[in-house]
Amino acid sequence: MSSLSAAALSSVNNSPDWLAIVRAKVEGLRYGVVQIVVHDGKVTQIERTEKTRLGGPGTASREE
Repeated sequence: MSSLSAAALSSVNNSPDWLAIVRAKVEGLRYGVVQIVVHDGKVTQIERTEKTRLGGPGTASREE
């Protein structure tokens, strides 16, 4: 977060509850998508789709 300005950092520290939810979903994700749904300027839904990648020919088979 060192690239954030003081104003942006202050905004993050006083962030709404949904931002903490998004942060937690992103931190626990290796491969996938976190999608934020907004209605009338307010976050109404947060979706997380996680992918499990399997090794192909010539690569080590492991969950990433």
